[in-house]
Amino acid sequence: MRVTDIDAPEISTPKCASELTLGNKATDRLIELVNEGPFQLQAWPGRDTDRYGRKLRVLVRDGRSLGDRLVEEGLARTWSGRREPWC
Repeated sequence: MRVTDIDAPEISTPKCASELTLGNKATDRLIELVNEGPFQLQAWPGRDTDRYGRKLRVLVRDGRSLGDRLVEEGLARTWSGRREPWC
């Protein structure tokens, strides 16, 4: 599954040390958010899977995207339709 409403820093192929650091923080924070309680998976409008076969989903709790929380905390960006550099 891929969280579709955000662009988060890479941790598997970062372009610089600061991207890796921020990516690890984003990963840890997403794990915290997911573990805070029940949430729903909402389909991404117009597309069910990405080119790798991963389901495209938005994680929502109480009507609010968990991805938006990461964006507000400076750990991700709102998805604009393409990746942007983090370095």
